[in-house]
Parts: sequence; C-alpha cells; structure tokens
Amino acid sequence: MSFWDIVATYLNDLLSGLRVTLYLNLIVWSVGVVLGTGLGVACARWQGSVGLATRGLALLFVGTPFLVLLFWMHYPFQILLGIVVPPFVTAAITLSAINVFLVADLVRGVLQDFPTQYLLAGHVAGLDRKRIVLSIQLPIALRQLLPRLLLVQIVMLHGSLFASLISVDEVFRVAQRINSRIYRPVEIYTLLAALFLAATLPLYAGAAWLRRRFTRDLSER
Repeated sequence: MSFWDIVATYLNDLLSGLRVTLYLNLIVWSVGVVLGTGLGVACARWQGSVGLATRGLALLFVGTPFLVLLFWMHYPFQILLGIVVPPFVTAAITLSAINVFLVADLVRGVLQDFPTQYLLAGHVAGLDRKRIVLSIQLPIALRQLLPRLLLVQIVMLHGSLFASLISVDEVFRVAQRINSRIYRPVEIYTLLAALFLAATLPLYAGAAWLRRRFTRDLSER
C-alpha cells in the first residue's frame, strides 16, 4: 500500500482516535488550568504549608514519568481500593492531577517573582488594588505565564499518548493497531505526526492571539 492508500483507508480510524485524544486533553487542560491557577494564586498568597505542599507534589509529578503514574493508578491503586475504574477515567484523573500541580507551581512562581516596583508605582499613581491588579499585574503576569503555560499543555498533550498503554483507545493505540495489520510504520507514524502537528498549531495560534490581546508591552507608556 502506498502512503495515499493508507490515508484513504485508515484516516477515519485515526481521526476517531484523535477525537478521543482531544476529548481527553480538553478535560486535562480545563481542570489543570482552572484548578491549577486557583491553587497557584493561593500558594503565592499563603506561602506556608500550602505552598510547600504544592511544590512538593509538583516535584513528585515532574520527577515521576507519566507512564509510571498511569500504570500505578490503573493497577495497584485500584487493587488496593478494591475498585475498577474505566481506563479513560483513570487517564483523565491522573493527567489532570499532574497538570493541576504543574500549572499551580508555574503560577506561584510568576506571582512570587513579580517585580514589586510596578505595584509601588501603581500605589504612587493613586490606583486602587483592583485597578493595579487588572491594569498592571495581570498583563505583565500573563506575558510571563502564557508561553510557559502553553508549553506545559503541549507536554500534557504528548503525555496523553501513554494512555494507550492502559487500553484507552486514543490515536496512538489506533495507529499501533493499524500498523499490526499492515506493518507500514513509516507511513502510519508520519501520518500520526501530521495529525498531531495539526492539533498543536491551534494552540500556538491561540496563545499568540492572547498575547496580542491581553499582554500589551507596558513599557510603551
């Protein structure tokens, strides 16, 4: 089979797997960004036990491979609890938890390292706290945060491929199944790479739009 024969025959199967992958990641991104941002703000405000616990958990998740965490949650953890959870739910919970603590540590670092001179300048100019946050702190923090936040979400997208190894029928598992039938790895994984590139380009475009829309360079004034 030629490359285009493979595309014509198996593209629908791969797109079906890609939909599962994107659905999984929509859950992971939404939970991670919303809860992680809230937790990061809390850690920056209360830097005691909350901040230390969050940094410790973020270090645990960064230092432990995604695959190990997925397998641990899918097999021994469920055996210990005496429950059976569908693989998709296990993957969504595990990857969301990882994303929450990675985003929280990222937000905490940006807020704690925020230059205090900008806040002092706002106070000197007579701005209230709400105006300082919305007009000064938020735009500058977003400028620092967005590129790194985007990188973390792309890492989560790539890490979601490991869900195939606990029987989640996402795009990588579909590609493996197709390759086991026809054994054309070059063509199949090239097509898989093209699909992932098409999935990540909107992320870059969205982040670029957000930067233009919300993170104007304040040094112009």
